[in-house]
Amino acid sequence: MRKTALLLALCSGPLALANVSVSAPANGSTVATSVQYVASATTSCGAGVSAIGIYSAPGDLVYSTPGNHLNTELYLNPGTYHTTVQEWDNCGGSSSTPVTIYVGGSAGGQVTISEPKPNSTVSTTVQYVASASTSCPSGVSAIGVYSAPGKLAYTAKGAQLNALLNFSPGIYSTVVQEWDNCGGSSTAPVTINVGGSGGSGSGNVFTNLHLSPGWNGSALLPPLYNLCGYCSPSGPQTTFSMTPNVPSPSVSGASTRTSIGGQTVYSDGFWNNKLIGDFSTRGMPDTNHTIVPSLHSFTYDVYFYSNDIGASQALEFDINQFVNGYSYIWGHECRIAGGYEWDIWDNPGQKWHPTGIPCHPLANAWNHLVIQVQRTSDNHLLFKSITLNGVTSVLNYYESPTPTTWYGVTINYQQDGNYAQTPYAIWLDKLNFTYQ
Repeated sequence: MRKTALLLALCSGPLALANVSVSAPANGSTVATSVQYVASATTSCGAGVSAIGIYSAPGDLVYSTPGNHLNTELYLNPGTYHTTVQEWDNCGGSSSTPVTIYVGGSAGGQVTISEPKPNSTVSTTVQYVASASTSCPSGVSAIGVYSAPGKLAYTAKGAQLNALLNFSPGIYSTVVQEWDNCGGSSTAPVTINVGGSGGSGSGNVFTNLHLSPGWNGSALLPPLYNLCGYCSPSGPQTTFSMTPNVPSPSVSGASTRTSIGGQTVYSDGFWNNKLIGDFSTRGMPDTNHTIVPSLHSFTYDVYFYSNDIGASQALEFDINQFVNGYSYIWGHECRIAGGYEWDIWDNPGQKWHPTGIPCHPLANAWNHLVIQVQRTSDNHLLFKSITLNGVTSVLNYYESPTPTTWYGVTINYQQDGNYAQTPYAIWLDKLNFTYQ
């Protein structure tokens, strides 16, 4: 793929001095269920602060934003919270400031959920439609969805909610909650079965693909970036490796470590898994051509981690469908050294199309990425949305396919080298792929 060189600031050393200053809320204060956080961070790292975020409890990152300033509102149930505001710099360092708060407020209204239905079986993309009312004269402040106790997955200002949320397969006891402007709050529960069989709208899911033995690795060399048939995983052009069942760092207890390096600058490590159709690794060759033509919606759901994210030129996550003589390539690239922005693949033009959507993965922390795409009824590619660490960016971008003789559904993962081909590793976990 084409590269854009970026002059990087050099860190003065591995032990950058940093400070997080929290303006609100005050440590030890009693607050309403709607809590305003205002904070800033400084660092002696020459490359500056990468991001700043809030932990509502140890290990529970509920909000993060690029840069060194934070101003956001969190909605918390009544109780005592030992929260932490943390910064991550571009030299691999981090610092934090603890803030203990006491959240008060009593129930003051009613929540009505239209979708999803209680105990319904749904696909991994779930639509929530709800409304709220309150006896508070100042009205409802916000309404949100908890995917699990203490896990606030989505919030919207006002008394109406209409959102698409992404879940991994499983049974969830979710809660929709409203917060009013008098400090009160009320809730309504709704249990859902995500990705189950036998229900209308349920999707088929390949789970934990990062541990699948079906991945094929290769190097991509500039300037053409075709698969290098003569390259070896040990280099010297590009080194690349994929090591499964790594206990730490991990989310599930078994991650997969992928790494690149080598002598050829701006070269890439590329991994492909043929899921359905030709050369299927999942026992689904679809020789009668009945499965692949019926599939129109796909979701790529993965967690990734790096202790040196700034060494990456870009990370790429692709969904591919080859059917009825057409090639549908939903390519998604998070440019990191290339500019911290999402690009999507222009099939006919064979080039990247900038989206304007920022991509700032956290260093030394797990990032959760969900990509949704669709093959439309008139045979176009629809890039629907990108969700990174709980923030959903809607694309709704259409593209045309290109001719092919291939047949099947595949996914790709790729790591791009920078101007110095600096070696770096990424850990993948809970890689699930939904098709329907």
